[in-house]
Amino acid sequence: MNYVVNKEWLVEQLNNVKIVDCRFELGNPDKGEKLYRESHIPGAFYFDLEKQLSSPVSIHGGRHPLPDLDQFKLEIEKAGIDHTKTVVAYDDGDGQFASRFWWLLTYIGHENVFVLNEGFKGWKAAGYPTTTEVPEFESARFEVNLQKEMLASYDEVKEIVANKKESPFLIDSRDKARYLGEMEPIDRIPGHIPGAINKFWAEGLKQGSFLNNEEQKNRFAELDLEEPIIVYCGSGVTAAPNYIALKMAGYKNVKLYAGSYSDWVSYEENPVAKGTES
Repeated sequence: MNYVVNKEWLVEQLNNVKIVDCRFELGNPDKGEKLYRESHIPGAFYFDLEKQLSSPVSIHGGRHPLPDLDQFKLEIEKAGIDHTKTVVAYDDGDGQFASRFWWLLTYIGHENVFVLNEGFKGWKAAGYPTTTEVPEFESARFEVNLQKEMLASYDEVKEIVANKKESPFLIDSRDKARYLGEMEPIDRIPGHIPGAINKFWAEGLKQGSFLNNEEQKNRFAELDLEEPIIVYCGSGVTAAPNYIALKMAGYKNVKLYAGSYSDWVSYEENPVAKGTES
């Protein structure tokens, strides 16, 4: 199964696919839409991480809670997306925001959605067409069919930690310094969920493109392919490219803890590990 497409394929399929622009900049939430209005791939609809791909932040649920699914359904229907359409999501080339859209659309039951390797940067560098024209809202009907096996709940993770279970396996997708607790620029307390290993999400891509299936297998070589896995990050966004990477590597039983570390530490009683301790 393929999870990504290249710009050479997309330029030939512009009239046959639905395209979603997911560019975003953490800390500068208006920049993504500004860039979209300045230039985007023809036919692309803009989906904002915080307005359409997340719910408002509350006490628990993390910094980017999953969106209200009824509202998300309406948003994709306005973009003309139904089950018959092939969908391609892109961001600026880092992969995290397009992967968030990929995960959400797959979670609600779409079977034909892809992330664009190299994103908009690669597209523009190749000299492919861009536009400032914003497409008109369309009308489609999408039947939600939740893939519940893709999502890990807070209670599920808490049980793993409380009982020191070795399965499912926890993977922390943040950079190593945050995993080790050497720094924490955002969340309440530094460290990681006890028992988790670290696999930095960005190591699954090179120059904006996902590594191939064999290279992804090598990244997770110490894990059995039959191992059930729960992947998380800071707020559920950068865990998404690691989720895709695990699927590319052949892991069948993979879940995403959407609230991630920011949800975990929102409960003051939860333990946190630092350094290499489990």
